[in-house]
Amino acid sequence: MTLLLHLADFNERRWAAGFAAALPGHRVVTRADQYDPDEIDYIFIWKPKPDAFAGLKNLKAILSLGAGVDALLRNPSRPVDVPIVRFMDEDLQQRMSDYVVAQVTMHQRLITRFRRDQQARRWSQLYPAPAWDASVGIMGLGQLGLDAIKHLKVFGYKLRGWSRSAKQIEGVEVFTGTEQFEAFLNGTDILVNLLPLTPETQGILNYETFARLRRGGLDGEGPVIVNAGRGGHQKEADIVRALEDGTLKAASLDVFEVEPLPQQSPLWAMDNVYITPHIAAASSERTGVAYFSKVIRDHAAGQPLPNVIDFGRGY
Repeated sequence: MTLLLHLADFNERRWAAGFAAALPGHRVVTRADQYDPDEIDYIFIWKPKPDAFAGLKNLKAILSLGAGVDALLRNPSRPVDVPIVRFMDEDLQQRMSDYVVAQVTMHQRLITRFRRDQQARRWSQLYPAPAWDASVGIMGLGQLGLDAIKHLKVFGYKLRGWSRSAKQIEGVEVFTGTEQFEAFLNGTDILVNLLPLTPETQGILNYETFARLRRGGLDGEGPVIVNAGRGGHQKEADIVRALEDGTLKAASLDVFEVEPLPQQSPLWAMDNVYITPHIAAASSERTGVAYFSKVIRDHAAGQPLPNVIDFGRGY
């Protein structure tokens, strides 16, 4: 068995050393090594180049470092009949929930308002309403969305969820499909996006969506959006417009249409925007190596692959 690493923005050598230690007796190579493409059984990949799969005729599985696979699905050299396994473990879920809880709590506590007061050296006492007065809407009820809901429940937020398929979640008002999307938005103060990126969800964070969110919530300091999904979900020109005219009061953005976020983007200078550089949830070498080494060992032993992408659904 030979594993090829194709990792943009990561130290391939360090990951390769980890896999070599976890998979004794198997060959682990990087793009800089000499190898026969015919010998590659698995490719562990992140941000693939257009020719990432060229010559890899004997692949058994594509292993994605991230939970999002839209870039893989668009790759022109990808063999369409090879299954894609996305990364999803407790460590990744916890990291994403950490981010969501931090951003939701920050907005519920009106940090934008108090940050402006601080900059103006203005002592203006406003006591934020408790968490149970804030309505948090989660778009995307997969493993990441469900874990975020589990953590937010602890704080007492009013929780709403929206997904493509019908679900029942204790303590959560769930909405399904396009026909219930507006009703979902109408009662939401803080909109959290954890959707997969598909043709149906491309650009879903747009001005029309923002205009349907609940008015007057969060002591008049809402509505707010939190995007930890994909940059393709958002229309940044619409976000800027909505923040400038008050349709949105604030935004937390971890992903962008173009990454790194261009220096000329007006988002950088807006005091009601909180920017993080696509770091909400990423696997560590320790957990990533452990997870995919087990996937490879189990698959070699005849067990099915976990977390395989449904090509029909796009995630």
